[in-house]
Amino acid sequence: MIEQLEKFLKQHKFRGKGPLCVAIVITNQVRTKAFPVDPQSFLAESGTQVAGLGNAAVQAVLSRYKISKVLAKEGGRTSRGSVQNMKLYVEFLNLMHEQGKLDLDIAEKFWIARVIDFFSAKPFVVTLDPTMATNAVVRSLVAQAAVRQKSENGFKYVGALMQYLVGATLEVVLKGNYKLKHHNASQNDQNPDRTGDFDFGDISIHVTTSPTEALIAKCIENLSIGRRPIIITGRKGAVLADGLAENVNISHRIDVMEFEQFISTNINELGKFDGHGRKSKFDEVIKHYNHIVAEVESDPSLAIEIGSGK
Repeated sequence: MIEQLEKFLKQHKFRGKGPLCVAIVITNQVRTKAFPVDPQSFLAESGTQVAGLGNAAVQAVLSRYKISKVLAKEGGRTSRGSVQNMKLYVEFLNLMHEQGKLDLDIAEKFWIARVIDFFSAKPFVVTLDPTMATNAVVRSLVAQAAVRQKSENGFKYVGALMQYLVGATLEVVLKGNYKLKHHNASQNDQNPDRTGDFDFGDISIHVTTSPTEALIAKCIENLSIGRRPIIITGRKGAVLADGLAENVNISHRIDVMEFEQFISTNINELGKFDGHGRKSKFDEVIKHYNHIVAEVESDPSLAIEIGSGK
């Protein structure tokens, strides 16, 4: 059973908090069902979410193993791909039952061990070398997030890193002049009480790895109520955002900024264009970043550690 679980985990990348929540809850729920189990029986009425996949259900299982840390504030319910992950896992459990290998106690302990691994994951590492270009430092963080995102299924590490770094930079730039509200990166900004990922003054900032027509529609909404939208995205995303905005004739009314340049320009200016000043301000941004991650995230591996070569 363990050998098959290892193969399943590797094949479907069941390492992120979303997939782990699915595995833990479904393993617990199938105990009351007859095999073979119908995956449709785990769907909520909407058909777009897994029924019972909430924080309480996940933590109830974790508490039996004396784990009090929160795996996911929404229990993985809002994670993209949860429904597909559920179907894959139920299919796997049915196959194990058919082959006479199914042992739910072993499966549960296997996933609990993976949760412990998750909480023990190492953070991103950055070296604040005054001789190194700020762009290059930011790029190294994005590269680390991209590698992790590729190896794990269901969580957008690059998008989360970008959002929290932008938020941390804004905290340092604004120096408390505005009270910024930080949100979990898995939450979208379509809630009626939000006009963007960050709202302050007349500004609505949207941070994204891949701009869409829906985001441009949100920017149009911003403009209609007298707000000034700013899109912060990657290099390719900036070109795409400009094109989408031009298609609806609002390119002259929104600012599109490249993520690396946004962070780099602000840190250089705050550091008075001095090597040690840049290092000091980047260190301050990282401290704010880690505070934000601790406040809104449950994944400690999203934190940034300053390397010994600083």
